[in-house]
Amino acid sequence: MAAAPEELAKPVIIGRSSSHFTRVTRIFAAEMRVDYSLRVVRDLMSPTAEDYGGNPALKIPSLQTPQGVWFGSLNVCRELWRRSNPRPRVVWPEDHDQPLLANAQEIVLQAMSTEVSLIMGKAAGTSDSSVHQAKMRQSLVNMMSWLEENANSILSGIPQHRDLSYLEVTLFCLMTHLEFRGVLPTASYATLNEFCQQFSTRTSVGDTTYRFDA
Repeated sequence: MAAAPEELAKPVIIGRSSSHFTRVTRIFAAEMRVDYSLRVVRDLMSPTAEDYGGNPALKIPSLQTPQGVWFGSLNVCRELWRRSNPRPRVVWPEDHDQPLLANAQEIVLQAMSTEVSLIMGKAAGTSDSSVHQAKMRQSLVNMMSWLEENANSILSGIPQHRDLSYLEVTLFCLMTHLEFRGVLPTASYATLNEFCQQFSTRTSVGDTTYRFDA
């Protein structure tokens, strides 16, 4: 469904308040001080690309602007940064030129995608005992254990002269989403939980709390 003309005066994030990929973009919008509206995708089982802002992958989020539509959280965050004034100092994935940080970003994004697959599989009635579901859950457990084991080195390795990093935002959104959706207990990840407590003091976090859209 196309946005109404008045909506196009400001960017429209197409997603869901319960989505961690959407929350990444909403935190960025708040940090960049870019005003936007949220258009909720009501049915994630919809096979219609227009419901996702025209994204042929049938995934959220997207960002609708007068210039066109941006697909995916990283694309959306980059465009929000370009719209900010002044532009904050952001550490992007390509800035990680050492294996640990580059791998950490990859693992976080893989964990986010795996969690979505587990949630969607459950919604579709796939048995938790199926070989594929079991492998995905083990993969998620392995990735979270790796992140916890390396958390101190990862967090201290992010360039200090920054206002924000894509790695921090995605890691925070992943950790808090696992608990929100009850996919995996996170109490044992002490270092990651300490990071989340510190990151949650940002105003952008309080403004984007997970919830199920009415």
